[in-house]
Amino acid sequence: MSEDNIAVVHEPERSRFVLRDGAAEIGEERYLDAAGERILFHTLVSEDYGGQGLASRLVQQVVEETIAAGLAVVPVCPYVQAWLPRHPEYAAHVVQPTTEHRALLRQHHA
Repeated sequence: MSEDNIAVVHEPERSRFVLRDGAAEIGEERYLDAAGERILFHTLVSEDYGGQGLASRLVQQVVEETIAAGLAVVPVCPYVQAWLPRHPEYAAHVVQPTTEHRALLRQHHA
């Protein structure tokens, strides 16, 4: 892996950001947009790329693009929930998940 080949690509039609190493898909962040909020519910990086800080890089770009789009960040994914307190510069843009957020996700996956 070369750092130069790693990129985060937004695929809004699939409600996800994809982490790529060249052409290879090596991770993703799935989300659901609702009422001015982006619910981040699934972070994944291939085991082959673990321990390199790529999940953090992915989440940081997703959070920054979410804020730039004027949306609040709703961290449902355990990784994102753990990542955000270590990055207090984003705290003003975070909405804690509610039962309503979780219900939206259940409806979305039904």
